[in-house]
Amino acid sequence: MLPRFTAGAAAVLCAVTVGPVLTAGNAAAHTRQAARTARAPYDRVLSNASLARATTAFVRAAARQRQRVTMVIMERSGTVRLVVRTRQAGPQTYESAKRKAYTAVAFGQPTSRLVGNVTIRQLPGTLTLPGGVPVKRRGFPIAGIGVGGAPDGRIDEAIARTVRAALRG
Repeated sequence: MLPRFTAGAAAVLCAVTVGPVLTAGNAAAHTRQAARTARAPYDRVLSNASLARATTAFVRAAARQRQRVTMVIMERSGTVRLVVRTRQAGPQTYESAKRKAYTAVAFGQPTSRLVGNVTIRQLPGTLTLPGGVPVKRRGFPIAGIGVGGAPDGRIDEAIARTVRAALRG
């Protein structure tokens, strides 16, 4: 008797069964390919140490700019990994920062470049105001940084860029 699978599980089963056959002759090549796949940029996530650096950079940049803002860092999967708010940041700043982070990672571009894009603006969850920047590894967006709350989106984006630079460090 065969086990029952959902459509998703069956697709995975199909992908596994139609893949290359592992033999003694190609085992080494298969191992090297698996290692390359494991290092693929879309599998990368931000480390806790990099998130700690991001927090410090955000707080310092916001203080230098004298802004009451919120920062959200969202991974490619849509998981919010970090939320940091300065004192007296308004309640609307979280939603703004989250939507900017989502838009930046989803489209792999700073949100300031998407301001005039009517199609993106109509998609649920997006925000095409300046203040979101993508974090890329090998050209692929792995996270988005969104900052919201400054009276000018260019200030939000400058803070987000400072945080992105700290993530690389």
